[in-house]
Amino acid sequence: MDVGLGLDTRPAAAGDDLSRTVDYGSLAGRLVAVVEGEPVNLIETLADRLAGVCLEEPPVAEVEITVHKPSAPVPYPFTDVAVKIRRSRP
Repeated sequence: MDVGLGLDTRPAAAGDDLSRTVDYGSLAGRLVAVVEGEPVNLIETLADRLAGVCLEEPPVAEVEITVHKPSAPVPYPFTDVAVKIRRSRP
């Protein structure tokens, strides 16, 4: 998976303060738990769940998730199948 977060980093940068941004290590652990958790049939479903976890972080306004499936059941030669989604707060 690839994850891109949209957030205002200025408050954290101004005070070099982790509490004013995303703890990326903690977030990564929660994302891995989703990937390793309840199985899904579609990478679209997985991408949506991952985006939801990212948007639970208060400073995150938007997220872009790409889920790769290099072993997708496609009967033709290919390197990778991927789904990219964007989600934002309402």
